[in-house]
Amino acid sequence: MSAHAITMLGTGLIGDFYTMTLHGQRGLDRVQVVYSRSEDRGKAFAARWDLPESTTSLEDAINHPDTDVVVVGLPNFLHEEVIELIADAGKAVLCTKPLARNAEEAKRILDKVESAGVFAGYLEDLVYTPKTLKALTSVGNGVIGDVTWVRSRETHPGPHSAWFWDKTSAGGGAIVDLGCHCIEIIRSYVGKGNRPVEVMAWADTLVHPIEAEDNAVALIRFESGALGQFEVSWTFRGGMDLRDEVAGTEGTIWTNNFLRTGFEMYSSGGGRGYLAEKMESSEGWLFPVGDEVTELGYVNMFTDMFNSLDAGTTPQETFYDGYVVNAVMDAAYRSAKSRQWEPVAVEWRGGTTPRIAKDIRTHDGHAIVKEETLPDGRSKLILSHKDTGEVFDTVTGT
Repeated sequence: MSAHAITMLGTGLIGDFYTMTLHGQRGLDRVQVVYSRSEDRGKAFAARWDLPESTTSLEDAINHPDTDVVVVGLPNFLHEEVIELIADAGKAVLCTKPLARNAEEAKRILDKVESAGVFAGYLEDLVYTPKTLKALTSVGNGVIGDVTWVRSRETHPGPHSAWFWDKTSAGGGAIVDLGCHCIEIIRSYVGKGNRPVEVMAWADTLVHPIEAEDNAVALIRFESGALGQFEVSWTFRGGMDLRDEVAGTEGTIWTNNFLRTGFEMYSSGGGRGYLAEKMESSEGWLFPVGDEVTELGYVNMFTDMFNSLDAGTTPQETFYDGYVVNAVMDAAYRSAKSRQWEPVAVEWRGGTTPRIAKDIRTHDGHAIVKEETLPDGRSKLILSHKDTGEVFDTVTGT
């Protein structure tokens, strides 16, 4: 493994999470210089993480002679501009989610890094949570059969910085901020070669005095017939709720990644301190998180990114993945406006996926719809008649 010197662009919460992870994950990689639009915030960030340099010059940060990797932790509206500068500098680039404000912008970013030939990784942390990775391994091994339906939910009281709440700067509201996570989780379970075909979405601004949506629900239909469902909200009270459910022809998976993970604590409010991201109170029943950067996937994410960079291989999450996510979100926004299914407009590279087809078992030549055991031990079969298709049942055994 090679040691990498990193330029960190951005000093917000995500910059803290990224730097915390980078300085601990492989023991090799260090942030050498941090960029912030604010000199005071940059210096404070550098002092907090013991970094050699901070700067308010984007160009100086990107072209720093001692760094070979640039991590983009900046607001969405800056991604295209800074990634173009990074690609021109010939450095590896790792970009936070979402890749862009819309698919058109994301495609330009993708084309730029591919034409420049630089390593590019999409920092979608929630597909790297320990539970998700283990669940994905089980799905890949066929443990739950063919995936038919995935539900992904992310809700919390709202983001930390003002620009998130501005529709123009961010590209949208809760869908862009949270839906991007859910979409990539869904894609990972149904298979990234499984083309997202169309989207039906509802979005509304229910609570906050903003133009962007603060709540949304969407359905995504995939080529295999599988259905993805995401639920996002900036108005959920009580912390951050990250849950996924996966249904297959042979099994089911439920994961709770953050809010209720087995760590519960009661406090009368006598103390203060940080317990977990988006937690609103330090009084009453609380749900702390033992190792936040691990539970949110940052450790596995950066390990994959830098190991892939060293090996010259493709990371699990690429800029193409980010582009597909943006295309799905664009379809969701169109659907929320038109109130009908909208096609996903994407330059697809994933090939084709056959429709889900379960092997049909028979009894006396009739297809078995369902088999169950009765309380007295006999077997009951729901059957589809081999000639007429009529559904009927029969009981076997004594």
